[in-house]
Amino acid sequence: MLFGKSLFQSVVDRLADEATDDAIGHEDTAAQSRQADAFRIRGLGSGFVPETRDTAQETATVSRSAYLDVMDDLREIEEARLADTPPQPPAEPEPPAWLDRLSADDIAADLAILPDDDRETLQYKRRRFARDNHPDRVHAQFARAATIRMKTANLLVDEALRRASR
Repeated sequence: MLFGKSLFQSVVDRLADEATDDAIGHEDTAAQSRQADAFRIRGLGSGFVPETRDTAQETATVSRSAYLDVMDDLREIEEARLADTPPQPPAEPEPPAWLDRLSADDIAADLAILPDDDRETLQYKRRRFARDNHPDRVHAQFARAATIRMKTANLLVDEALRRASR
């Protein structure tokens, strides 16, 4: 506390006094005040200069050139890295274990659908099968086979769900 007042209260009192002084002292020079305040932000020193369109363009130009300089440096680094290592042919993707299991009987065995499976169990088996066999999860080379497996599995699960609902 400063002289019986809290710090907050003394700041509030000072701001109120400044507002009163500004109102009294500037009534006669209202036009000058508006013109001066147009480029002045209260609380900042008189050295504050607002950014003009010219300085904004200069800043943009400097930023753009700095960005392009960095890009040139990165391009040089990448070219040097590529020159050091010869290009490698892409590795042949490993075929999935189920690639030769495309018949309905093989897929039914992989699903392991039982006659007493309820709806939740069948949905779980569908999700588990999709996690391992979905075309989006395999290399593009094996997507056609994965699509066949998923279509067949969905057909088998849907049939089991119809039987379970009866």
